[in-house]
Amino acid sequence: MSADHDPAWTVNSARGRLIDWGELWRAREIVGFFALRDLRVRYKQAVLGATWVVLQPVVTVAAFTLVFDRLAGVDTRGVPYVAFALAGLLGWTYVSQCIGRGSEVLVGNTALVTKVYFPRLTAPLAALLPPFVDLLVGLVLLAVVCVVLGVVPTIGLLLLPVWLLLLTLTALGPTAFLSAVNVRFRDARQVVPTALQVLLFLSPVAYSAASLEGPARYAYALNPVVGVLELGRFVLVGGPWPGGVLAVSTAVAVVFAIVGVRYFLRSSRAFADVI
Repeated sequence: MSADHDPAWTVNSARGRLIDWGELWRAREIVGFFALRDLRVRYKQAVLGATWVVLQPVVTVAAFTLVFDRLAGVDTRGVPYVAFALAGLLGWTYVSQCIGRGSEVLVGNTALVTKVYFPRLTAPLAALLPPFVDLLVGLVLLAVVCVVLGVVPTIGLLLLPVWLLLLTLTALGPTAFLSAVNVRFRDARQVVPTALQVLLFLSPVAYSAASLEGPARYAYALNPVVGVLELGRFVLVGGPWPGGVLAVSTAVAVVFAIVGVRYFLRSSRAFADVI
């Protein structure tokens, strides 16, 4: 589709403006364009291709099992540790991939940003879609693990769509915020990977927030990833209901999403001038 015939693709100007949701909906094809191109780039010259989607969680869960199950004896509330850790890792991997790759989505498309107008929010929104492919493959792997280990699905599985929606919401705020920050301050690309590594161990991926009690548990839940990971275990492998932890983390995730998107929209006016 050429810029001469589609009113949505007009020459960019410094004037820029905040987009509305109607405009964003009309630009949904652009979201698909960004997402499909990201998938093609990821697997274009990968020898093992999508096999990495399976190998990475398998290796990580094996390491978690050695350290946290065999040595630390993490309380999994009756869930086999491999299934317990894999359920947490799937949610974490989705959020971290969205943030890591989404923070680069604008600086990786400099020519498009400087020469063409399109609703800027489509770029970080598109970054939320490709990790779903890895997540779906991971869910199939988890299903196989559950069958082998005899983990029976519970009624919590009905909340799977809610969990997926909350995953997307949790990733949205940081992805939008960091993609805008990275346009002006390229140091962000150095900070994000390190921050994600630290956050991995501060989140209940290899262990459960249920081991904390009282005020400490709710202070820990200020990490917006905590609630969605605990909900994922409840939904996928029948872990304990996260209760108040989920409420606190979800509230923080909503605040992050609102702040992140608003910052992105405000900053988008100057993207073409500073990128």
